[in-house]
Amino acid sequence: MRQIAIFGFGVVGGGLPEVIESCREGINNLLGEEINVKYVLDLREFPDSPYGDRVVHDIDLIVDDPEIEVVCETMGGAHPAYEFSVKAMEHGISVVTSNKEVVATYGDKLLETAEKNNVSYLFEASVGGGIPLIRPFSTSLAQENIVSVSGILNGTTNFILSKMKSEGREFSDVLAEAQSLGYAEKDPTADVDGIDAARKITILAALATGCLADVDKVHAETVRNITPADIDAAERMGGAVKLIGSFRRTDGGICLYVCPQIVGKDNALSGVDDVYNAISVKCEITGDVMFYGRGAGRYPTAGAVLADVTAILSGAAAAEKRQKFTKTDGIVPFEDVKFSYYVRVAADSPADTLEAFANLFDFAFTIDGSPAGTVEIICGNATKRELDSALENVGGVESVIRILE
Repeated sequence: MRQIAIFGFGVVGGGLPEVIESCREGINNLLGEEINVKYVLDLREFPDSPYGDRVVHDIDLIVDDPEIEVVCETMGGAHPAYEFSVKAMEHGISVVTSNKEVVATYGDKLLETAEKNNVSYLFEASVGGGIPLIRPFSTSLAQENIVSVSGILNGTTNFILSKMKSEGREFSDVLAEAQSLGYAEKDPTADVDGIDAARKITILAALATGCLADVDKVHAETVRNITPADIDAAERMGGAVKLIGSFRRTDGGICLYVCPQIVGKDNALSGVDDVYNAISVKCEITGDVMFYGRGAGRYPTAGAVLADVTAILSGAAAAEKRQKFTKTDGIVPFEDVKFSYYVRVAADSPADTLEAFANLFDFAFTIDGSPAGTVEIICGNATKRELDSALENVGGVESVIRILE
């Protein structure tokens, strides 16, 4: 019997024992023995849970127990998750986590602590929920030069944008539905304002480059301002509006950002709907690789946690070379990255408006089917600084959305 502990008995941590039970046969085939949850660390009591008698409130009871081989940190938040993870590893216990905030913020220190104490720190569940994503970066693609990563990294916003497209509803209306279904928190800020996706793209960029950016410096934009008119315009262009988290290499260095973008129908990301996630990885040798699946949820995420646990207990993790993270401030400012844009302007004369845009950008053309009294233009290539400067000379701008290329 292999003994583990859980830090945090919420959505993911509470689902982990159920997933272990469901996967009992597979675990036995892989390890030749069972996994047992010996302790649950939480501030609360769980008298109605079959694991209620395993709840403790003192971390020392866990880290001082020589039987504990792995701790599953599913607490959320940076603190005390960081301190508890460090303490466990300093006691010779490996740690796996679903906590994207702590990985994005302290991944460099946590990996260093793991190496120093000859244990593992794994975080498959921190990005993409149940999608097997992190391990391929560290194994199958470890030798690759990863040029860029673009992905739908937040299921809540993807659900909202998909519903707006299929039903023609307003953002606020669909957000309320997402909250009623449990897809969005009462305070949806982290999801709809791009904070959650920013943490995830920070982790993926670190896996691709070894450089861990300051997540607070990753450009993140909200989807709150997307309207049915924007969704309709994207459809007429043959695409869809998606919240995209991106990492890409430029001549000046690496750039990370999260923002709503119009994704053309020739890109597989445009057809990813509902709460699903998809991540497109462009490699110098392999070319384009796509990962797709449920990006969140109690059981898919707990399943990813269990995958890391079994990798450690089977010895597979010890054979995997892990990327070291080094903190960096050297990321290219988002304002210096060039994009093409969709711009909607309230105007009566399409010809005059188009001429004005043609004088301001490398290219500009209108799209068909614009609502009465508006002109819709595709223009570029321009940085945010150049765009903002140009639009100062254009009145009546109603919407600006970047186009994924």
